[in-house]
Amino acid sequence: MYRKQSGFTLIELVMVIVILGILAATALPRFVDLQSDAQQAKLEGARGAVKGAVAITHSAALARGITDGTVSAEGASIPMVDGYPQANPAGIIAAAGLDANDYGNSGGAATAGATIGIFPSDADDTANCRFSYTAADGATVPSVATIVDPDLC
Repeated sequence: MYRKQSGFTLIELVMVIVILGILAATALPRFVDLQSDAQQAKLEGARGAVKGAVAITHSAALARGITDGTVSAEGASIPMVDGYPQANPAGIIAAAGLDANDYGNSGGAATAGATIGIFPSDADDTANCRFSYTAADGATVPSVATIVDPDLC
């Protein structure tokens, strides 16, 4: 009597392994670049926080009649210049609630028109993976620039 055996042949198993290998090879590069995407998203979030902090602290300054001085926001004392946060860590970075351990900064001053660069502290290329905030300067409102080169985050 013959028994009918069931199962996969060696050729079928090899073909499945080859197909899985091809799928893994095409999907792997997509997952390897997640760190760059995460840094870019982190920087976009910080940029949004800075833009929101500018609007909120300016509103608080207008409500209190303050142009130069300090505004209290979320328990922090935010120094202002021309009714907007200063371009330094005590000003815009504190107003946005950015953690100094997560974000680095360059430049910045307590004067009108000063510019500060903000970047993730773990970025590989801090010269290009950053955005800038320029404080108000009498006739102009502050500006928050776009990320210099998001592909280099």
